[in-house]
Amino acid sequence: MARLMLSLDGQILAEYNMNKERYTIGRLPDNDVRIDNPAVSGHHALVINILNDSFLEDLNSTNGTYVNGKLIKKHALQHGDVITIGHHQLRFVDEQAEEAGADEFEKTMIIRPGMTGGPSEQQVNEAVAQVAAAPMPANAPESMHASTAQVSENTAQAAVISPSAATAERKALPLAKLQVLSGAFAGKELSLTKALTTLGRPGVQVAAITRRAEGYFVVHVDSGQTGNYPIVNGKPIGPQARKLDDNDVIELAGVKMGFFTN
Repeated sequence: MARLMLSLDGQILAEYNMNKERYTIGRLPDNDVRIDNPAVSGHHALVINILNDSFLEDLNSTNGTYVNGKLIKKHALQHGDVITIGHHQLRFVDEQAEEAGADEFEKTMIIRPGMTGGPSEQQVNEAVAQVAAAPMPANAPESMHASTAQVSENTAQAAVISPSAATAERKALPLAKLQVLSGAFAGKELSLTKALTTLGRPGVQVAAITRRAEGYFVVHVDSGQTGNYPIVNGKPIGPQARKLDDNDVIELAGVKMGFFTN
């Protein structure tokens, strides 16, 4: 089902499920979507739903109807379109397209074990070892600090493989997510619920994000070009693991993603 989300200055005011064939938008009380503002005509615009398609039409309004910043008379609505009427915005959300887009993003960016062309198990384990060797935060308890020499690759692997250890670490941290900021999948989100998430594009750039008691870390796994490291906040992370902070921007395989903690 499609829906319209009405907002003003970034604040959502109302949400309308598109379960009828026709929806009128305007200032007068008889509209399905009423926007009580002098910049909006009495009957400003009309949305017609035909099967799985939705069409927007301007009803000869005084100030015009805009979609994604462009003045329109008629427009076939697509998921994510932003309709501007007066000072208000209506975002068109197609739930089917939203779900399909999320699935397609995961198919494109998430790398699963055994995926053709993906990094080997050894490469991923070596990357995870880098996380185990990463310096602890300055405010971490003394018991959590360890020198690089004290942490072996076997210890790092055990932290990922052991279900009890992984569960304890997951409980110790707030949930986090990645939100795509650029490209065809902009706006899609990925919850980081696993101890290890490998993502990127094989042969181009691959990184791993690990969830540990000390926090979330991103580390380079593989790339099609030597020295082509993931970028965080405009700077390459290099060969070592980097701890992620809320609102960090990660650039991987040409896609920008925001890291957010809930």
